[in-house]
Order: sequence, then C-alpha cells, then structure tokens
Amino acid sequence: MSPVLEALANGGQVGAVLPLLTAVVQRPAWSTRYKQVVAVVAALVAGVAAVAADGGWDQFQHGKLTLATFLGVLAAAQTSYDLIWKPSKIAPVIEALTTRKGAQQTE
Repeated sequence: MSPVLEALANGGQVGAVLPLLTAVVQRPAWSTRYKQVVAVVAALVAGVAAVAADGGWDQFQHGKLTLATFLGVLAAAQTSYDLIWKPSKIAPVIEALTTRKGAQQTE
C-alpha cells in the first residue's frame, strides 16, 4: 500500500471514534459553529497523535503524509458522526451526560 493511502487509512481509523471523545468535551448549548471549531481542533490533535504513533516524530518531515492523516481523521470523524453516532443518539447522550455531571460538580 502506498504511504499516502496508509496515512489516510490510519486517519480513518482514528476519526471513526473521535466523535465519541469530542462529545465528552462538547456541550449541547454550544453553537454549531463553536462545535465545528472544537471538532476540527480535535481532528488536528488526533491526526498529529496518529502520525506520531505510526511513524514517530521523524514522520513529520513528510508534510504530505501528515496532511493525509489529518484529512483522513477529519473525513472519518464527520462521516461516522453523521452516519452512526448522531442517528444512534450515542454522541448527543454523551454530551448531555457529561454536561449534567459537570453541572452537578459545580453546585
């Protein structure tokens, strides 16, 4: 498999579960725009982590592979959220649960 396709595949694997992790941080009351920014930043962080885990820090010398991994994470995260996590109500439930939990801790 070519290195770019491998980077996209690695990014896709990470991105498929990223919406569940992002849901822990996000809050239902946040605007759609703010949630999008959080999702993109999370995808960037996850992409960097995936590149580092796959090829070590030397891998960052190959900007093309780093970009491919980030794009794979971003595409897979959005697709899995739209097709699986949102319709199944799992991600929204996680958002609501973590919001209530945080609200109870501040009281």
